[in-house]
Amino acid sequence: MTDAELRLSCTTHLPGHRQPSPAQLFAAMAAWCEANGVVHDTYGSGALIQDFEQKVAKLLGFESALFCITGTMTQATALRIACAERGSKLVALHPTSHILRHERGNHQLFDHFQALQIGDQHRPWTLDDLKGIPDQLGAATLELPMREIGGRCPSWDELAEIKDYCREQSIHLHLDGARLWETAAAYQRPASEIAAGFDSVYVSLYKGIGGMGGAMLLGTEAFVAKAQEWFRRQGGNVYQRTPYVVAAAMQFDARLAAMPAYFRRTQWLYETLRDYPLLTPNPSKPQASMLHLHLPVGRERALEIRNQIAERHGVWLFNGASHAALENRSSVELYVGDNLLNIPDQRLREILGIWSAALAN
Repeated sequence: MTDAELRLSCTTHLPGHRQPSPAQLFAAMAAWCEANGVVHDTYGSGALIQDFEQKVAKLLGFESALFCITGTMTQATALRIACAERGSKLVALHPTSHILRHERGNHQLFDHFQALQIGDQHRPWTLDDLKGIPDQLGAATLELPMREIGGRCPSWDELAEIKDYCREQSIHLHLDGARLWETAAAYQRPASEIAAGFDSVYVSLYKGIGGMGGAMLLGTEAFVAKAQEWFRRQGGNVYQRTPYVVAAAMQFDARLAAMPAYFRRTQWLYETLRDYPLLTPNPSKPQASMLHLHLPVGRERALEIRNQIAERHGVWLFNGASHAALENRSSVELYVGDNLLNIPDQRLREILGIWSAALAN
């Protein structure tokens, strides 16, 4: 049985949101389209997609927003345009940024920009890190929250200082907001207040929102118009975007409304994990509705335990596991969504007990 088949066979899942089957999802989308009189867009022109773009732009306090088929295309394009406008091809990126970790050198191979790593890989970069770069920067990217280090965020005051400095130095400040909505719940501030002071913002339509895919880029009207042309040049001018927009738009408001509950569940989970010391959370206290758990076993053993518990108990603990810096250690990611929110407290304690016992053997 493959991992995907094993995951689908489980009746209880810890990470993320409940995943409906294609038939269930398409039926829900069809019903929503019928109820809302949805008509297909044509190359991004149409009431559904343009109204949704305007809704997200207004929500985050920007002049304009534009749908893009992938976040990878969105961010590389935004930073290319930012560098052209500021007269420098240098972009400050954290060592764990998605662009450096997961995008296979696209920024370099497509000659979008040149990356300078900033900060330590185990913590968010700071204003002092930024000031320590002697070169003229075209842009700097800040991810909120920082997924690869457990969802960590700078403090609110640190974030404000970074925004001020970038404005004073004419550095385009870009927000990798793939999980921005989760950060809003953690900061206890509206997303528009967090996004204020950034020159451009990327948000995902499928991570916390639970859509099928796609992203949005936000900025000034002129900036977004340039991005639209570059999306076309890179093959992103999809004929009809209706399925992606519907899948996100039909649950957008409900997902945003649930973000505070996801964060409260994250706080509860942290308190509960005190009783299971073999499951060590990072960061040490919740900063978004996600976390990493560091385990006292290597990656292969962690996956073996996951699969054994899935087969014996019908519980899916996590998706992937990563090697840790120390031998015979590993880490896994938990995104706190509908699944963890809806598991009864006692049942979740039982699952953590089963997992912890397996790690101890």
